[in-house]
Amino acid sequence: MADLVAGGAGFLGSHLCQRLIDAGRTVICVDNFRTGRRANVEHLLSSPRFALLELDLTRGAPEVEPERIYHLASPASPPGYTRFAIETMRVNSEGTRHLLELAVRTEARFLYASTSEVYGDPLEHPQREGYRGNVSSTGPRSMYDEAKRFGEAMTMAYRRSQSVDVRIARIFNTYGPHSDPDDGRLVPNFIVQALTGRPITVYGDGKQTRSLCFVSDLVDGLMRLMESEAASGEVVNLGNPDEHTVLEYAEMTRRLACSNSEIAFADYAVGDDPQRRCPDITRARELLGWEPVIGLEEGLSKTIEYFRSEIALQECTA
Repeated sequence: MADLVAGGAGFLGSHLCQRLIDAGRTVICVDNFRTGRRANVEHLLSSPRFALLELDLTRGAPEVEPERIYHLASPASPPGYTRFAIETMRVNSEGTRHLLELAVRTEARFLYASTSEVYGDPLEHPQREGYRGNVSSTGPRSMYDEAKRFGEAMTMAYRRSQSVDVRIARIFNTYGPHSDPDDGRLVPNFIVQALTGRPITVYGDGKQTRSLCFVSDLVDGLMRLMESEAASGEVVNLGNPDEHTVLEYAEMTRRLACSNSEIAFADYAVGDDPQRRCPDITRARELLGWEPVIGLEEGLSKTIEYFRSEIALQECTA
């Protein structure tokens, strides 16, 4: 028996594959490489407990018999899901159904990776799992927000009608190595701009807040959520409640990168940008015994060093 990681060549998925291998598990990584990167999992190909399948989940699930199914397959950054709007909606609807049908056939446990974006621009702060959100079904981010909300509904429908052992992770902003330099999200943007001497672009006035979770903490939360018997049928926020303004992140990134880049303010690139984002992780603490342990400066420093080596590699191969 094995763990299937859909979207396993992506930022989060590749870290999850590594951790599962390190834990002695056999891993089947599925990715269509629309936004995932082969380089993220290339080092795992030599492991006899790792298999890589290039597959589009909207066409069907692979012919395998996993014990665990982690569904992380989806574009997740604004540039990614804007560019692949229809594909984002399909992988979270058709792709989710195909993987849930696989879970029915194999009696596998199923984890759906949802997002804090289901809360929209929240009127409740911090956001609890019971909050139903303030989301536009037709706005410029709706292809992602509504796709994830539908994926959650599909997941719970299979629990109720087919008795699939499911759990849903609502993932808040996560950062760390293996991020695509062109990802378009806050941390990769700030670090690449700081390291290359370009202006650090802050959208809006920079007073909007985010809570950043380092990737190793987030992956630990996903694995605990999957293995927790008490979490069956539950929705659990995974993120770091340490909240800062976007401008504070820009200034900290500049300082840690020893950069002379200026901070430049610009209009929002994608509408409906939430003004506040911070998880209530009470349920994660109670059900999983989980909370983040990597501090912001430590996590940003590790991520900066990763991007420093990525930029140097790109310059050498140019």
